[in-house]
Amino acid sequence: MIHLTETKAAIMAGAGVIGGMISQAFGGWDAALITLLIFMAIDYASGLVVAGVFHSSDKSETGALNSAACWQGLLKKGMTLIIVLVAARLDIVLGTAFVRDAVVIAYVVNETISIIENAGLMGLPVPDVIMQAIKQLQGKEQK
Repeated sequence: MIHLTETKAAIMAGAGVIGGMISQAFGGWDAALITLLIFMAIDYASGLVVAGVFHSSDKSETGALNSAACWQGLLKKGMTLIIVLVAARLDIVLGTAFVRDAVVIAYVVNETISIIENAGLMGLPVPDVIMQAIKQLQGKEQK
């Protein structure tokens, strides 16, 4: 029993170290990065619902699920994270603190628009307050 406890502790410690290293590489685990990751997950899931349930995706001829489109979506999300990583490293090299944040905000805006498009494909109305928030984020993105 002690061996399992020690193994679990070692695994947890390793996961913590790796998680900390990844977090540091991305410029810290802050609200902006958490928001981006949550929005990326929501966008991907809502895209699956649009195609799988509503059959109204613009990613396939029939509007239904397409494995190639799903794979491309995951690859795009992965590349988004790589660009955030590059931006965080540029901040370090340049001695600035805004490149990563600007990139994250730009991608949050992009994910938000995509989520709203997916909601529209499901037939849901989009509240005006969301549209106003997007406009504000787009203003921050341009600064």
